[in-house]
Amino acid sequence: MAGTKGKQHTVRDMVLSLALIGLMAGVIYLFIPHDDHAPDLKRVDYRVELLTARRSAAYPVAAPEGLAGSWKATSVRFQGEPYDAWHLGFQDPEGQYVAIEQSTQRAAAFIDDASQGAHETKATQNIGGQTWQRYTGGRYDALVLRGKGSTTVVTGTAPFAQLTKMAEALRTG
Repeated sequence: MAGTKGKQHTVRDMVLSLALIGLMAGVIYLFIPHDDHAPDLKRVDYRVELLTARRSAAYPVAAPEGLAGSWKATSVRFQGEPYDAWHLGFQDPEGQYVAIEQSTQRAAAFIDDASQGAHETKATQNIGGQTWQRYTGGRYDALVLRGKGSTTVVTGTAPFAQLTKMAEALRTG
């Protein structure tokens, strides 16, 4: 009988150890922050980069005017080499991404890169008296305007209604 009593203590000790480990894991879980929503993106001021791009680019650089304050600029850059490339990214009021991309790069390659592989559709939109081509993709959708010497792409995760709002707000200067 002495052998049975030793095994009972071993099983009881193992169950108590597992309970203690479970309790400690629960306490740790309660005290470690675990936030599942996306972090709040910092608003950037793009005025200086816009002025620089407008002085340097070989095309009229576009930026929005008159958008509601709930549209938050989150990224900006102008790159002169190897192509004049303008990027201005926003978070729309619903938290979706919208970007303005312009470049003198060959249109097909630029559109593919800017829209992350979206494909041209047969649908077009008249925005501000200009015909924009719709592109759809797995990740991004896009509106594309081919100009003389440059291409403008309004793209992102936002639906076409939001992409259209951005395209309508674009001004060159």
